[in-house]
Amino acid sequence: MKTIKTLSVAAVAALSLMSFGSFAQSISVTSSTLDGAEAKIAAQAQQHGEQYKITEANTNNLVHMTAELYK
Repeated sequence: MKTIKTLSVAAVAALSLMSFGSFAQSISVTSSTLDGAEAKIAAQAQQHGEQYKITEANTNNLVHMTAELYK
């Protein structure tokens, strides 16, 4: 039983370290147009040397856009 607990703790620790390195950074911007919001996200991605994937866009009075940056 003690061996199983030790192995479980070691497995959880190893998986948490692996997944920590693979998390993408989430960013949000606002603009008056969709093109303007995407341009802001593209500029931030370029600044960090990363690519981006838009995950959300909302167009009420202003455009609010969220994206994930990843390598």
